[in-house]
Order: sequence, then structure tokens, then C-alpha cells
Amino acid sequence: MTDLSAFPITKKWPAKHPDRIQLYSWPTPNGVKASIMLEETGLPYEAHPVSFRANDQMSPEFLSLNPNNKIPAIIDPDGPSGKPMGLFESGAILIYLSDKRAREGRESFVPADPAERYETIQWLMFQMGGIGPMFGQLGFFTKFAGKEFEDKRPRDRYAAESRRLLGVLEKRLTGRNWIMGDAYTIADIAIFPRVRNLVGFYEAGDLVGFGDFREVARSLAAFVERPAVARGLKIPS
Repeated sequence: MTDLSAFPITKKWPAKHPDRIQLYSWPTPNGVKASIMLEETGLPYEAHPVSFRANDQMSPEFLSLNPNNKIPAIIDPDGPSGKPMGLFESGAILIYLSDKRAREGRESFVPADPAERYETIQWLMFQMGGIGPMFGQLGFFTKFAGKEFEDKRPRDRYAAESRRLLGVLEKRLTGRNWIMGDAYTIADIAIFPRVRNLVGFYEAGDLVGFGDFREVARSLAAFVERPAVARGLKIPS
């Protein structure tokens, strides 16, 4: 049996199945990227809820794995060298899990062609650097404390930028099923939970004119219909 005792996080969240990938997360748009990818790949894993209400992400145990106190984070008991490996940042986790599947000769959700691989990663970074931060800021000003601000210029700034980003997606998805065409990839797994959250939990659809983005809406609907996505959106429970 794999020994994960070298990772202090396992003292707060003991591993019942230490031979499986350990996922430390919460079902936020960022957290579900990892759970959806794990469900899509079929890699065996064990999920541990990191409760924001309990401030778990600031605990010494969690910080020992991710000093940036953000979910998700994982421990793979069978890392690239055959030894346990910890990893944080959702984009890095998606690439890592894809590469792990590719080494096993199975569907990795990243094209094998080198040029298409980098193009996929390019769109993953588009989410990490653009959609994630901008949609998150808009959510602050529409759903959380920002809605109390009398000055609506900050909200409108993020609404305009979010709309611009949706326009980029709309153009990309025109004539394509997914970001990379017919192939469903980690770019979709990264992007669509954020879009879903923008128009769902943040209730910002009217503010950004989401009805104008039919191609984005079409792909989002196809995304949430995937069985692995439906499961991953609820993990950890």
C-alpha cells in the first residue's frame, strides 16, 4: 500500500484509498475542472471536501500542499517517477492528468498532434488568464459585496470585458462543436464551468447580454449534458 504520510495534508484528510489520486477541492467553477477531468478520464481517485466555511483552505495542512491556499490540489501516489507527487493550480492539474492518460495509451483529451496540443493549451491559458479572473471579478460586483457599491463603473468595466471574452468564444465556436473542433479537450473542461457559473450562480447573463452568444450557449448545453460533467459538478459532495 502506498504511504502518503510524507504529505501533512493527509493528517487532516486521511486517505482511505492511498493508492488512488487524492483530490482536495470544492465544487466551485475552478474546483470542478479537476473533478470533471477525473470523471472523464476514469482515473481512480478519492475526493476530500475543502470547506470554505470552515476556512479549510487556510489550514496548515492544506497550505503544506498549496501555499497559495486555492483549490483544487491533488496528490498522485503514482507520479511520473513512480513516487507520490503533489500538484496545485487547475490548469497544471488538467495538463498533468492528460499526460498521465497519454502515457497509458488512453484518451487524454488533448490532441496528439504537437501543433494541436499547443493550440489546446493556448485556449486553456485563455481561460486561466482571461475568463477566470474577469468572470470572477464580475461575480464579485453582481453577486457578492460589490453589488452594494453605488459607483457602478467597476461592475460595468468587468461586464464589458466579460462580454468581449464571450465574443472571442463565440467566434471560435462558430462552425465548431468544441473549442478545438470535433475534439472535446481540456480547454472545454476549463472554460465551460466558468461560463455556466457566470450565467447561473452569478446571474450575470442579462448584464453581459448572453442571449447574443448562441454558439457559446449551444456548446455549454452540450457540455453539461455529458455524464462525466454532471457527476464532476457535484464533487466533492
